[in-house]
Amino acid sequence: MEGVPHTYCMLRVCLSRGPQVFLHTRSLLGASSRTLMDLKALVSSLNDFASPSLAESWDNVGLLVEPSPPHSVSTLFLTNDLTEEVMEEALHFKADLILSYHPPIFRPLKRITWKSWKERLVIKAFENRVAVYSPHTAYDAIPNGVNDWLAKGLGACTTTPLQPSMSPSYPSGLSHRIEFCMDSSQAVESFLAALQVIPGTSVYTLPSRSQGTDQTHIVLSCAQAALLSVMGFLSKDKHLCDNIQISSLQKPLLPSTGMGRLCKLIDAVSLKAVVERIKKHLALPHVRLALGVGKTLDSLVTIGAVCAGSGSSVLQGVDADLYLTGEMSHHEVLDAVARGTSVVLCEHSNTERGFLLELKDTLAAHLENKVQVVVSKKDRDPLEVV
Repeated sequence: MEGVPHTYCMLRVCLSRGPQVFLHTRSLLGASSRTLMDLKALVSSLNDFASPSLAESWDNVGLLVEPSPPHSVSTLFLTNDLTEEVMEEALHFKADLILSYHPPIFRPLKRITWKSWKERLVIKAFENRVAVYSPHTAYDAIPNGVNDWLAKGLGACTTTPLQPSMSPSYPSGLSHRIEFCMDSSQAVESFLAALQVIPGTSVYTLPSRSQGTDQTHIVLSCAQAALLSVMGFLSKDKHLCDNIQISSLQKPLLPSTGMGRLCKLIDAVSLKAVVERIKKHLALPHVRLALGVGKTLDSLVTIGAVCAGSGSSVLQGVDADLYLTGEMSHHEVLDAVARGTSVVLCEHSNTERGFLLELKDTLAAHLENKVQVVVSKKDRDPLEVV
C-alpha cells in the first residue's frame, strides 16, 4: 500500500489471519524494536570504542554523512573501502549506517554532482538515508586494533607501539607550568590569592633553590585558556618579568596505544616460515618480499615491525629483522634492505581488511547486540596479479 507504513501493513494482514498470527507479529515487532539504536547514541558508542582523538592529525574521521534526524540504525555495515559496488551491497542489506575504515570523504568536496564516484556516494547516502562513519587511523592506534591484528601474522609475539599515543587532555586540564621567585618581604600571600582568582590555575610554593636568599619559589600550573591572563597579571610586576620560566606539561602516554607495532617473537623463526604465516593470516596466495642485505630465507626473525596500510613514515629507521606493511616506495624499500631489514609488502588494504571479521563480533558486543553488524563481501583490494 503506497504511503502506508510497513508495520501498519503487517498488522492489517496479520489481523485478518486470526489471533495467533497477530501475537506472532507483535513478538516480531518487539524483537525489531530491540534492534534499533539512535544514530547519535550509536556514534557516541563508536567514539567510546575508539576515540577520534587517537587518529592522526591529517586524517578525516568520525561521522562523515548524517541523514536528517531522527535517524535510527538497525544494520551497521562494515567495509574497508566504500566503493560504488560496496554501496549497492550496503543498500541491498538495507544498511542504516556504513562504517568505512578508509574515509570516502578525505579532501573537501567543492560540489556534489553525478560526475565523480565519490560525489555519487554522498548523493546515494543522502537519498537512501544512510549515515557514513570512518575510524581509519583511530582503529590503527587502539589496543587490539588493526596493527595488533596485523602483528598476529608474525606468530606469537609481544607488541609495543612504534609511535605511542598521548592522552588527548592534560592532567587536571592544566597545560603549562610557570615558575618564578618573590622576595619574602613582598606580600606573597595576597599576591597569590589574587592570582588564584584566575580560572584554570593551581598554585603552590617552595623554599627558594638559592641558598642565602630570603625568597619564595612559586610554581603555578594553568590551563591553555588561562595562560594569557596569568602572564598579563604577572607582567604588572617588573621584578618578576626577569625570572619567569614557562614550560609545557607533557600529556601522559596511553598504554598499548599508538601507530605501528614493534613485535618481539616468542620464538625465533626463519624468514621463510614468517612469510608463510603472513600469507595464511591475510589469506593471500602471494606477497612481495625484499631480502635485507646479507639475509636469506633461512635467516632468523626475532624482531618484526608492522604498520597497516602505507607504513614507511612509521617504520622508517626502526631496528628490526623484518618490516611488514601494505606498501612502501621503491627507495624506501632500498633504504630498509641496505640496513639489513627484509621487507614484506602485501598491498595497502590487504593489511587492514581482515581485521573487519574480528571487528564484527567485537563491535556487536560493544553495542550490546542492539544492531545487526554485517561485513561487506564485495570489498576487495583493487590490485590483483594477472
